[in-house]
Amino acid sequence: MKSLYIIRGLPGSGKSTYAKSLAGVHFEADDYFMHNGEYIFNGKELSRAHESCRLNVLTAMLHGEETITVANTFTTRKEMAPYFDLAVKYNYLIRIVNCTGNYGSIHSVPEEAIERMRARWEEI
Repeated sequence: MKSLYIIRGLPGSGKSTYAKSLAGVHFEADDYFMHNGEYIFNGKELSRAHESCRLNVLTAMLHGEETITVANTFTTRKEMAPYFDLAVKYNYLIRIVNCTGNYGSIHSVPEEAIERMRARWEEI
């Protein structure tokens, strides 16, 4: 059965590292902010980054990839809903992985932003 892994967790929790350990293709909204090997975040582009990630997952599904991994913070069910919808439409088994490590944010996310994410976290 084809699988969609949804890897969720706060910044620095090990999402990317875990996602890279899985077979198949791997996408993140952070990919949108990579330019010539450098991460350049622009908060005004965050919606576009998430839409780009969703479209990458859709394209992978349309190509019949067996294992697809998407790693984002996914603090709420609403943030995961577009991926749930794709999985149902294209017959992918949804596998949710919660990362809870504390390895430090590689993108220097401010602690106050992480605390806001922690406050809105929904258990799944």
